[in-house]
Amino acid sequence: QVQLVESGGGLVQAGGSLRLSCAASTSRFRLYTMAWYRQAPGKQRDLVASITRDGNTNYVDSVKGRFTISRDNAKNTLYLQMNSLKPEDTAVYYCAMTEANYWGQGTQVIVSS
Repeated sequence: QVQLVESGGGLVQAGGSLRLSCAASTSRFRLYTMAWYRQAPGKQRDLVASITRDGNTNYVDSVKGRFTISRDNAKNTLYLQMNSLKPEDTAVYYCAMTEANYWGQGTQVIVSS
C-alpha cells in the first residue's frame, strides 16, 4: 500500500503564493506519472497538472503560467508551486499516482479576495 501525504496548504490573499508538497512512501514513485487534482466545494475533482517520470509536464489552461509542477525522485516528493493565486483557485488539492490509483488525503487551499 502506497501512502501519499500532502502538505503546504493554507489561507493566502489573492496574488500570493503557496507551495504544496506530496511525500510518497515508496521509491517506486520515480516510475510513475504523478498529478495534482483539486476539488472546489460542490464541484467535481479536476486535474490541475501532471508530470511524467521523465519530467514532461502538462497543465490545465487556467493555471498555465502561474503554477509549476515538479518532482524530486531522490526524495520521493512531488511539488506544486502556485503563484499569483486567485480566489477561484480555492479548493482541496490532492496528490495522485493515478496509474496505480493512489491518492493523498488532500490539503486545503483558500485564497481570499
